[in-house]
Amino acid sequence: MRITFENKVALVTGAAMGMGLATAQMFAEAGASVVMADFDEGALGRATAELEAAGHEVLGVRCDVSDEGEVAAMVRRTVDTFGRLDAAFNNAGIQIPSNDVVDVPDTDYERVMAVNLRGVWNCMKAELRQMQAQGSGAIVNCSSIGGLIGNPGLAAYHATKYGVIGMTQSAALENAPRGIRLNAVCPGTIDTPMVAKMLKEQPEAMDVIMGKQPNKRLGRPEEVAAAVLFLCSDAASFILGAALPVDGGYTAT
Repeated sequence: MRITFENKVALVTGAAMGMGLATAQMFAEAGASVVMADFDEGALGRATAELEAAGHEVLGVRCDVSDEGEVAAMVRRTVDTFGRLDAAFNNAGIQIPSNDVVDVPDTDYERVMAVNLRGVWNCMKAELRQMQAQGSGAIVNCSSIGGLIGNPGLAAYHATKYGVIGMTQSAALENAPRGIRLNAVCPGTIDTPMVAKMLKEQPEAMDVIMGKQPNKRLGRPEEVAAAVLFLCSDAASFILGAALPVDGGYTAT
């Protein structure tokens, strides 16, 4: 089955690197006009230029997803530029240092909630307003295996990722009668800059991860991107409210 997004418009947050960049590239290669949004303006400019140089129709938008006004402006600019919004991958997210619950600083807790949970909420609201007006669209929210299982030292991060699944399922039920589908992906440990930084700071974590990883390797960003494109495509027309693990079997162990 060939998945195509010809004459479609896709929006990806956290698009300057890692899973977001891989997904933006894959949407573009499938024929979509792509809006790439990220907080890091420099990295975003480089990523956007790379796709433009390859002949793709791309718009880069600097956006802090924790700011509802900036998110609304991002979606308005998408529609002003391309006329519609057909698919969205709400991928922007951060990690905070591992800590026991009693030792997590309030600033870390508030920051991870603002980006990982409020950020997805803000994006869904703005995207859904446009998609409801169109009567069509598909949204994939980025949760994590941390939205399916717990791990010590990561309670605040996991709270955000569990929350993403709950929001996704509720919004999926609300919007199914309107012709809009919402799902979530739950990546495992993927070879991205964010994970590389975590492993540099906690080198012992790799042994722990591989000890539970059935296929004994990190995931690749394009493997998550492929799942996102499938869920946004007509091939997944009967899938809504799902939380799809893309984790090499980690949560099956």
